[in-house]
Amino acid sequence: MSNLKEILLDRNSCKSIWFMRQAGRYLPEFRKIRSENKDFIKLCLNSDLSSEITLQPIKRFDLDSAIIFSDILMIPYALGQNVTFTSGRGPKLSKFDIKTFLKKSGKDISQNLSPIYKAIEITRRKLNKKKSLISFVGAPWTLMIYMLELKNSHSSKAQVKINFKEEEIQIIIKKLIEFCCIHIKKQAESGCDVVQIFDSWASKIPEDKFDKYCYAPNREIVEFCQKEKIPSICFPKGIGNRYKTFNEVVKPNGINLDYDIDPLWAKNNLKDVVLQGGMSPKLLLDADEEMFAGATKYIQIFKDIPYVFNLGHGLLPETDPDKVKKLIEFYRKFK
Repeated sequence: MSNLKEILLDRNSCKSIWFMRQAGRYLPEFRKIRSENKDFIKLCLNSDLSSEITLQPIKRFDLDSAIIFSDILMIPYALGQNVTFTSGRGPKLSKFDIKTFLKKSGKDISQNLSPIYKAIEITRRKLNKKKSLISFVGAPWTLMIYMLELKNSHSSKAQVKINFKEEEIQIIIKKLIEFCCIHIKKQAESGCDVVQIFDSWASKIPEDKFDKYCYAPNREIVEFCQKEKIPSICFPKGIGNRYKTFNEVVKPNGINLDYDIDPLWAKNNLKDVVLQGGMSPKLLLDADEEMFAGATKYIQIFKDIPYVFNLGHGLLPETDPDKVKKLIEFYRKFK
């Protein structure tokens, strides 16, 4: 199997496999640690445990890449917002104050997230050098959605709030681009080979502001990565056929497909980029035959282009680890 970094930069192989959320709640070894560490943010900031969790799926499945155990909301945390996680409800952030936000600097990111960088250093020392270590950030729009508590709004309601504070929104996006780039660079300096940029709420962007809030911020971050020689994978979830324009404008090294994207359409329309993912994580909850049929579809469509086998979203908590093992073995034995 090939190193993900090599595939993204050299495109000399199409054989690689890893999964989003591969270190997480579906693993009993993770659940044991989590049961003893109730505060999720503190767990992310425990360098030794974060590294251990990162390596759990590598030890169990020998995947081709590790992704550092962290969360996209570590940036809002580093900037002073309280972040809590409630089972079944997801994250809750304290009220956003733009005056406090504008006083923050890159120093706040570097200092407050230093345990993450230490975890990366520990992991890189323990990880096989032939395997890539992946870092990640939330894209500015997605981070802002969480920071302003808009994630439960319908698009129309979110648009009202955004239009009401247009100037402030542009200032927030600009600052978040700066903070994302700092976090990416620090992770790379600590030993990560690749960064994945998650725009998980891109589907909420109003039609007339797509360039301003999706394409432009992601492009600026990808251009920073290119300057720093850090391979990038973008995941603009839920944007449908806009994937084509996104790819043409942003120009990442790799682009992760969500499970609503037709893989044949992706192959025909997304050029000069390594494709990744696409398969629904729900297929791992089905019978083996259905899971294998789903995997076969993606493998066959992308067999003659650079492709990283992954999912169209993260592994679900109820996933059986044995199903993950079967899928990995199926992929690696596929002819």
